[in-house]
Amino acid sequence: MSSSAKAKKTTFQKLQQVVYPLQGVGQITDIVEMDFKGQKTLYYIIYLPVSDMTVKIPVDRAVEHGIRAIVPKEEAHAALDLFTQEFEPIPADWKLRYQMNLDLLKKGSIEDIASVVRTLYARKKVKELPIMERKLYDTALQLMVDEVSFSLDINTKEVEELIFRKLEEETDKSEDDEAIIPDDDNGDEK
Repeated sequence: MSSSAKAKKTTFQKLQQVVYPLQGVGQITDIVEMDFKGQKTLYYIIYLPVSDMTVKIPVDRAVEHGIRAIVPKEEAHAALDLFTQEFEPIPADWKLRYQMNLDLLKKGSIEDIASVVRTLYARKKVKELPIMERKLYDTALQLMVDEVSFSLDINTKEVEELIFRKLEEETDKSEDDEAIIPDDDNGDEK
């Protein structure tokens, strides 16, 4: 590694678990210097087991790409607690809902991921989700399960059970409060 590359500060360490928005939890397997357009650049090499994919992210652009550390236990518990709190009504138009939820997932915070899981789960209880929303829900749920599992150091099956238990508590409350706008979709995407 050249002295200029060594001088650059890395935010994350080799073997650290990180979250890559929309991709999931991965591990930094290495930090390497590579030539890019004639410049020596440091890259994080991140292995993402959920998709069996390895990505290279420039160290100086990692935060811009949304790479972040696994949240501490307190934040994981706070995100799980979001499932039992009241929330704003969600739009009936699936295209608007989809874009809003996709934007939240791109932000990549655990609270945003929890919000997507909660709203789409509640929506799913009312009416079957269109295919694209189902995929978005599955992605958000997987992201949530993986990160909480790493954060709390418990297996994914236990995390999934915990999430669904909390979601059911909120769904039971919201059915009484009618927290979902009635469906008036024209031409659901299926």
